[in-house]
Amino acid sequence: MNKKSRRSPDLKNVEEQACRAQGYSFIAGIDEVGRGCLAGPVVASAVIMTPGQRLPWYKRVKDSKLLTSQQRAELSPYIHGSAVSVGTGAVDSYLIDQIGMTAAVHLAMLRAVTRLRPQPDFLLIDYLTVPTLEYPQKGVEDGDTLCFSIACASIVAKVYRDRLMIEFDRRYPGYGLARHKGYGTAEHMACLRKLGPSPIHRRLFQPVRNASQLPFSDWIENASKVNVDGT
Repeated sequence: MNKKSRRSPDLKNVEEQACRAQGYSFIAGIDEVGRGCLAGPVVASAVIMTPGQRLPWYKRVKDSKLLTSQQRAELSPYIHGSAVSVGTGAVDSYLIDQIGMTAAVHLAMLRAVTRLRPQPDFLLIDYLTVPTLEYPQKGVEDGDTLCFSIACASIVAKVYRDRLMIEFDRRYPGYGLARHKGYGTAEHMACLRKLGPSPIHRRLFQPVRNASQLPFSDWIENASKVNVDGT
């Protein structure tokens, strides 16, 4: 497949169309954001789009990383308004530290899927499959670039997580969370060295452990009080 055809908007529904040809009706695209952050939750969204819609904003949908924050904020309501169903799940930093990143991503996706109504009968997931999700599924390489419903899920998840990080910036000032959203920027690392980790920093990651000024037991007690998912 050449680069020109890979970028064609017509390809964005190919995976969904292939699933419908096999008899599936409610096909959820799933993606996560925040896996590589030093602070905050990992968030996953699942989106079931209505087939055959003529959406004036269709060609604006891309992988969330290729869009500005304003573009994502504009598209997210359109996705919510046009989808059959949207579900979002988050796993906070405390639980990430307890179960590890892979299990946390799987749990966030499970929480997202369980919030879909109706429930999906097939899952299209960016890059991976999730054994704990007992649905027919396919991991789609570059799914957030090539698959419309996965790209929609990446936008919804990113907007949801960014809003959480802006709120966390108010609760834990001084780290610049609203600007870098928990990623390991130079500014963030400088703040970590100066202030030590907040309750939403991930002790799982070495830079956070190196900056910690609290005994592990005290840090865990503080971090366990943070809940981002309401479960």
